[in-house]
Amino acid sequence: MGKFLDSVAGFGVTFSAMFKKPNTEFYPEQRKELPDGFHGRHVLNRYADGLEKCVGCELCAWACPADAIRVEGADNTDSERYSPGERYGRRYEINYLRCIFCGLCVEACPTRALTMSTEFELADLGRDELVFTKEQLLADLSPGMVAPPHPMAPGTTAADYYADRVRAGDGSLR
Repeated sequence: MGKFLDSVAGFGVTFSAMFKKPNTEFYPEQRKELPDGFHGRHVLNRYADGLEKCVGCELCAWACPADAIRVEGADNTDSERYSPGERYGRRYEINYLRCIFCGLCVEACPTRALTMSTEFELADLGRDELVFTKEQLLADLSPGMVAPPHPMAPGTTAADYYADRVRAGDGSLR
């Protein structure tokens, strides 16, 4: 008798829902406002003069519970400098087929090189297009920035970059 009453109760829920007005979303014409702290696509940030913030430490890859990040670090040279300091991320990939958008990689980054944007439209027709490379993840160059490789601003050290004391354009100290 109990199963019969459960079935009747289930049909009651279905029957009452038949007369409710449908909740229609008009996406993508009308976009909803995203909540604060929304985790979308990752962005690899740059310093004010255009050098990359990623130092190739691989902490983001170690912190990722889904094993979605692959980083290969390399040494900077005087003729080819991509970031301040000794190392840079030569290869950086995020596999969005695996990523769970938890943000642990952002918390693990010591230089704030990795942040998350509000972009969430990542669907594609092929699997290969959902593995984003360093070139796709790097932030665009703003006015006054120069694409790496280039030397650090004259008279600065890596510590000046890490303390955010380098300005755009001439690369002088703040």
